[in-house]
Amino acid sequence: MREIGVAVQLFSVRDACACDLPGTLGAVAQMGYEGVEFAGHYNRSAMELRRLLADLGLKVAGSHIGWDALAGNELDRTMDFNEELGNVHLICPGLPEERRSSIDAWKETAHLMNAMAEITEKRGMRVGYHNHSVEFQSLEDQIPWDVFLQETTASVVMQLDTGNAMHGGGDVLSILKRYPGRATTIHFKEYSRDHDQALLGEGEVPWQEVFGLCQDRQDTCWYIVEQETYAYPPLKCIELCLKNLKRLLG
Repeated sequence: MREIGVAVQLFSVRDACACDLPGTLGAVAQMGYEGVEFAGHYNRSAMELRRLLADLGLKVAGSHIGWDALAGNELDRTMDFNEELGNVHLICPGLPEERRSSIDAWKETAHLMNAMAEITEKRGMRVGYHNHSVEFQSLEDQIPWDVFLQETTASVVMQLDTGNAMHGGGDVLSILKRYPGRATTIHFKEYSRDHDQALLGEGEVPWQEVFGLCQDRQDTCWYIVEQETYAYPPLKCIELCLKNLKRLLG
């Protein structure tokens, strides 16, 4: 079976990172995570972050980067930082309203991301998009998520967030089947209609089928745990999520 790394999105423990980034990264490594995905850099240089991770044996699974830092002249600066950091996955975590307010806006956004992908590929990097729930809500009788993926090339990463997709009414298994090879990194977030603080493995995401599709129909290199609701302190939550994930993976 192909090995897929397990990382955590640091937004899950953002307050701890803001207070003590080295200590938080140390705790993440101690739990057994192999990598991290950034959501901000806590006023540290790329080289500082790279050294912190190297000292702890952690890898960079990706970084969430705002649209403005990917668009236009900012893209070169963003690539320079991430090249020094050692990150190849530049993932947009959401869009300004004007980039998603109509189907035409979604198509234009997709074409802009295609152009970004051509540029980043020359530096050995990938751009991608991370969904929330709005992408699965009908707009002009179409589903924005499908419009976006049909208009983008295979070079644009589909960072599917399982919990967000299900919250919006999306079928994660259908999505993974419909767009093979696009989920290079995937966010593992639980979804439960009855328990809004459910941890990974405690809800309705069909995990075994998701694992199978990531292995067989996707080019997935990172499973990225994200927890945004907390039945326990955030660090404890991501520790329990990892334990549950390892149990499910067998």
